[in-house]
Parts: sequence; C-alpha cells; structure tokens
Amino acid sequence: MTEPQFPRQPLGARLFSFAVVADTHVNESEDTCASPFATNARANARARHVFADIARLDPAPAFAIHLGDIVHPVPGLPSFEEAARRFKAIASQIDMPLHLVPGNHDVGDKRIDWMPADVVCDGYLDKYRGIFGPDYYAVDHGGVRFLFVNALLFNSGLDADAAQREWIDGQLAGAPGRVFVSLHYPPYLHDPAERGSYDNIDEPGRGWLLSRLRNPQVEAVFAGHVHNFWYDVIGGAELYMLPSTAFLRHDYSEFYRVPPADEFGRGDVEKFGYFVVDVHERGHVAKLIRTHGAMRGEAAGGQPPARALPPVHTKTAVSDGVAVELRHPWAEIVEIPCTGGVQEFGRKLARNDYPLMAMWEMGLRTLKIPTQDLHDEQTLRRARLMADVGHRFVLTSLGVPDTALLDRARAHGVPIAAIEINLSARALQDAGPALARLRGHTDARLIYGKIRTGEDDAHFDGKHYSHFVNTGLRAAELDAAAPLLRARLEQKHIDGITVRLDWGADLIAAHADLARRAQDWGMCVNVGVKLADRLAAANTDDAAIAALVAEAFLASRTGDAVSYAFDTFMDVDRGYFPRNGLIDRRYDPRPAALALAALNAVFDRPGPASVERLDGPAHTRLCRFLTHGRSYELAYGPAAAVHGHAAGAGRIIDLLCPQTPADSAGHDRPGHALLLIERG
Repeated sequence: MTEPQFPRQPLGARLFSFAVVADTHVNESEDTCASPFATNARANARARHVFADIARLDPAPAFAIHLGDIVHPVPGLPSFEEAARRFKAIASQIDMPLHLVPGNHDVGDKRIDWMPADVVCDGYLDKYRGIFGPDYYAVDHGGVRFLFVNALLFNSGLDADAAQREWIDGQLAGAPGRVFVSLHYPPYLHDPAERGSYDNIDEPGRGWLLSRLRNPQVEAVFAGHVHNFWYDVIGGAELYMLPSTAFLRHDYSEFYRVPPADEFGRGDVEKFGYFVVDVHERGHVAKLIRTHGAMRGEAAGGQPPARALPPVHTKTAVSDGVAVELRHPWAEIVEIPCTGGVQEFGRKLARNDYPLMAMWEMGLRTLKIPTQDLHDEQTLRRARLMADVGHRFVLTSLGVPDTALLDRARAHGVPIAAIEINLSARALQDAGPALARLRGHTDARLIYGKIRTGEDDAHFDGKHYSHFVNTGLRAAELDAAAPLLRARLEQKHIDGITVRLDWGADLIAAHADLARRAQDWGMCVNVGVKLADRLAAANTDDAAIAALVAEAFLASRTGDAVSYAFDTFMDVDRGYFPRNGLIDRRYDPRPAALALAALNAVFDRPGPASVERLDGPAHTRLCRFLTHGRSYELAYGPAAAVHGHAAGAGRIIDLLCPQTPADSAGHDRPGHALLLIERG
C-alpha cells in the first residue's frame, strides 16, 4: 500500500473550510418531476434546506462545490433551462463562490450502447457552458489547487476528451503543492479492476484517470453520482463518494438485513447529507452533515436555526476510552442484485461503508473485533485505511491467539492496541508460558477476560436452564480473584482485566471503585458494558442506552486506566439477547450515537478531569464532570424533572437531539431527557 504524502490525521492549524454537495436533482417546479417517485419531487425543498444550512455554518466555508446532477431534467428536455434557473435561485442563499462540475443529468450520460438515455454530446456541452459556465477548470485557494473535472468526457470520443486530458496533465505539472479533485462519476465503486457499470468510469479512461490521481500531489478526490457514501484510497489520495441531498439510489438498500425505508429505500432520508471539509496545514478532515431529508419551502421566512455544535470526525476526536464491539460485519462486500433500472446485465460488488460513516460522524475511535477479522485480506486492508485515520483496534480472542495472526496484522500495517484473552479461571492458572511467549511477540496490552463457567454462575434458577456463554469478571468478584490476578500482573503476563457491567448497574459508582483498584494493582481495566437486559427480552430503551454511553464517555476522560466497550455497536434484533446499540439495522444513528457525537464536539481538548455522582430530583440520574476549570452536569430522567433541574443554567445541550440548543419548553416533551448542563 502506498504511503501517503499527506497525513490522514491532520496536523497544524485549520487553514480554511469548504462545503461539498452532490446530486441535488433540482426540478423545474416545486411539484413537478420527470420521475415517478414522490421523493424526487421533494428535491427542490431539500436542496433549499442544504444551501440555507451552509449559509449558517460557523466558521463560514470559503466556497462550496457541487459534484453534478445539478438538475433532474436532462438537457434534451425543454424543462432543463427552467430547472437550472431554479437551482441558481436556491443556491443564491450562500454568499460564497460555488464551483460546479457536470453530471450525467446536466450534459448527458456516458457513452455506452446499452443505456437508452441521451449521451453526452457537443450540443449538450454547449448548453451547459452557456448556463453554468466551463465544464472543467481549476481554482487555487490557500495553497491548494482544486481541479473540477468533467467525468462525462472520458471515453466520449469527443474532441473535448483529449483536450481535458492534456489540461489535467498541465494542471498537475504546474500545481504549487496539494491538489484536490472533484468530478461526478467515481473512477470505480469497489475495485479499480471492476467491470464497467452505470456507476463508474469505463476503461480505458478509468485507467488513464487513476494514473493521474495516483500523483503524490493529489490529496483528496470527491465524487457523486451513486447517491451513497463510500471511502477508499487511490495511491496516497483519499477518495470520498458522497450521498445525495435528494434521494437514495435504492438498489444499495441490499446492504440492510431489514426492509428498506420509504419508497423501497429511495426515501431513506437518514442517508441524505453533504460534507464540510476542513483543510489543515497538513492533511484535511471531511465531515458529514446528515440532513435527515429536511426541507425548506420557497416562501420560508427568516433564517434556519444555526447548528448548536460543529460536526466531528474520528480523525480529530481526542477521546478513545469508549469502544464498541463489532458483532456484525463492518467491511462487508455485497453482491448488489441486477434489479433492473440502471443495472440489468449482472450483479455488481459494493462494500457497505455505512458502519464507517456512522463511526466517523460520532468521533468513534476504538473498535473491538474478533480474531477472525485478521484472516480476511479485504478486512485487513480496510483496517489499515481506518488505522491511518485514527481508529484503534482491540482484538478479542478465545484463548491465547495465534501469533501468526498478529504477524498478518503487522504485515498489513494494522496496529493492535490491546488483546482481550478469554480464558476460564482454571485455564489462566496454566497459561503463564503461553502468555509469556505472546508478550514477546506484541507490544499490545494483554487483557484477561474471564470465561464464566458453572463454578461462577448457576445454570438453573429453579425455572429456566441456561447454557449461554458469559464473559467478564464482576466487580464483586475482584477481591476473591485478587491472588491469581495480581500474580499474573506482577509476572507481566497480563496488563489488565475485563470487568463486566450488567444492565442496570451504576456506571459512575463502578468507575470510582475500578479506577482506585487499577491504581492500586498497577493495571488497566476494560469495562464490558452489557446492553442486553435478560434472555428473550429486547432492550430498546434508547434514552437509557444514550445516558449510559454519555456517562462512560465522561468517566473515561478522567484517566487512561479505565475504558469502556459497549456491546453492541449495531442493534441485535434477533437471537437470544436482542438489544439496541449505537446504530440501527439500516446503519442510521440511534440516540446513543447522537450523544457521543455531541460530547466529542463539546470536549474536543484533552486535559485533567473528574466525575462524581450527585443527588438529584426523584427518578433522575445526575453526575458532575469537571474539566478545564468548568463544571458540567449530566442529567437523565423524566423530561419535566430534568428540564426543571436545568432551569437557569447558562448552556444546555439536549444530547438526544443535539443539532439545535435545548429549548425552555423541553420539559413538555414526553418521555425521558438527557441534558448536558454547563454550570460555570
């Protein structure tokens, strides 16, 4: 794998930002659309919301980029010009330059003999240039050269294809340093060698373009067209494929294990969004802002509310003490069926990058994976890319892991931060030599996870018989286990232990005890937080799960000795112990993910901190968090009681809905509230 010239985790000050929008598909009127899908008819209102949102960003972007499919009517239709006029009116909300590249709806489809739509031609290019301006050009800003490329020209047979290629070579040769490239079609979707489809650039143009994108000066590539999120690396450049603001390409709803959302997946509004990209002295951060399908009408008055918190990203998050267990596949390659429409002649491969998108937008860094993930080449390659942007991997193993697996990870450039070694207490007594050999083979922390046997838990409670696997010491068992554990710690066979925190336990109280014990024993403690309630009963209490994640985040900021791993990242909605996680089965964020993102946005600097449990109103859970000379309270409980407790505070953030500030009427909402309250 090519070592990047530019660091994936940015260094130095932020120089400027820019916004990136893709596939607005603006229609010729508010209630008319050439598509039979109702979702498409809402494209204008959704684009209007996006540009209003960009206009309110703080700090303001230096400019915005549109990646094509600006309008929905193709240039051969008489409605094209009116749709273009409406787009310009919608985009006029932003007071900054707007750079455009053409999409297939703007200049015609790529030249393929099986596509019945009109293909790119000189006439359509002339029409685009007359309405929107040049179809390829360059802009220099802040020491970075931005290339805006017409992807439809590749393989078109038009004279402009050769002219653009010559221009690209000249721009790269004369670039002062860093280069960012924007175009509509991605060069490929899953693999540079994949066959041509509706979703990529065909050969031979693809190979030519990839050879230029591998130029070490190219730092980032932005593409649209496919209306879903993907991430990859071309040479040293990061490749981002952006979601649409208008609708989802719903053939990719095949990623889900549950039915698709509205209109067979086309109206899955939680996938809509745009990017804000922060350019640093070295490197950049591309942050996703989900729009959730929000709309703004033509007659909407005033300005939309400003965002209460900035978007976050794993690259720049400073907290890694909260991990998730990746029980589901997280780098899965899926065969997308040929369901008709734009794909008829064979299945196509695509990687499901929605887990990655969700991790990034909540600033999640630490991931707990099973040893089986080190066997697969594709997964290891993905892990390397993720490690480069700041992810940490904790390996969980049944028994002492095979050192050959660690060699594979090392060969792929995947650092393993810790290894949880699951053994029974009896097996731990005999594991000294194996642990010593492992110690000589890795610099990862070695964490003992106890496999619970019949000696630890009764199998029969008088009514039900259980033969389910359970792991982790309970805090109440530590004194009895101390002789064996402390001997292993003193012999350097292990560095720490996994302690199990069952649903309903007081995390803040447990943290105080475990932090003290970690200091006394000279060890680290990984707390396995169990979100399952009991066998055959689903835990779907999203507010309570979010409160637990928030408490773990604050507790983990008080030191490095105690960290938390949540079981699970994505919902387990079938099987023995159903429970909600941080994202649902469509890979959309649950309240716990929103809370984690908000806390990463608020507490974006490392530093000393403390946390303690407080008494609060009846049926509420309250703790105080002190850091950087400021006092915060985390309050969870019935909405009326929690909002009443927060009354008069200077700053209140509703962690269950953190996009806008918590309002004074929040106590009127039903259910429970989770607030972060700044007291001074």
